[in-house]
Amino acid sequence: MLFYRAALPLSRQTLTFVSGIIRRHRKSAGSRWRKLNPGQQALLVLAYLRKGETFAELAAGSGVGTTTAWRYVQETVGLLAARAPKLRQAVRDAKKAGHAYVVVDGTLIPIDRVAADRPFYSGKHKRHGMNLQVIASPGGDILWVSGALPGSVHDKKAEWIWGVLDKLEAAGLIVLADKGYQGAAHAKIPYRGKSKPESQKAANRAHAKLRAPGERANAQLKNWHILRKLRCCPWRAGQLAKAIHALEIHAA
Repeated sequence: MLFYRAALPLSRQTLTFVSGIIRRHRKSAGSRWRKLNPGQQALLVLAYLRKGETFAELAAGSGVGTTTAWRYVQETVGLLAARAPKLRQAVRDAKKAGHAYVVVDGTLIPIDRVAADRPFYSGKHKRHGMNLQVIASPGGDILWVSGALPGSVHDKKAEWIWGVLDKLEAAGLIVLADKGYQGAAHAKIPYRGKSKPESQKAANRAHAKLRAPGERANAQLKNWHILRKLRCCPWRAGQLAKAIHALEIHAA
């Protein structure tokens, strides 16, 4: 096996942040000795999230066993995900920030599954995956990420399961969404139909222009290669996305 040095496009502050979380967790758990120190464990986990490295590759590069690499990743991702804002907190923070509106959008996290796994198949995207709901600010910052649901779950049903629009409506926040949320009473969605009058076409263009920056939040998530195609348990998609959200908040 060959080894080589590689760059990770993250800041030193991000590494310090993650290693600090690990160090405090080890102290509270009374963990006396491990193969890797907190900084090395943090680097391993960041490489997993940012570059999508396999556990075998991570283990070989860090001089540990594959099972140990898996355990380090599981532990750290859980610690990071616990720091991501809950829905109620995210709505409260959005209200306090005085956003003119927020954007609600669904994204599909592709998974490594076969055609027989129908619950994970998204007819909209024509592929297997997990549905995540995302609330974003007008500038495209991620405010909240949901847990994972099978890709066959429609965006409108997914937001209902998590209670997204109900809580945003209760807070008095204006919500922009795409046509996947057709039928939602509170969300502002584009007009449908082919023979629309010019006034509706103009309204749709304005709606798309306002919603576009907010939809970049999904691109922020998938800038972390682990979410470009999951090869682990599909149900971990939500926890991984929340961990990445916690890192994005720190970086901001």
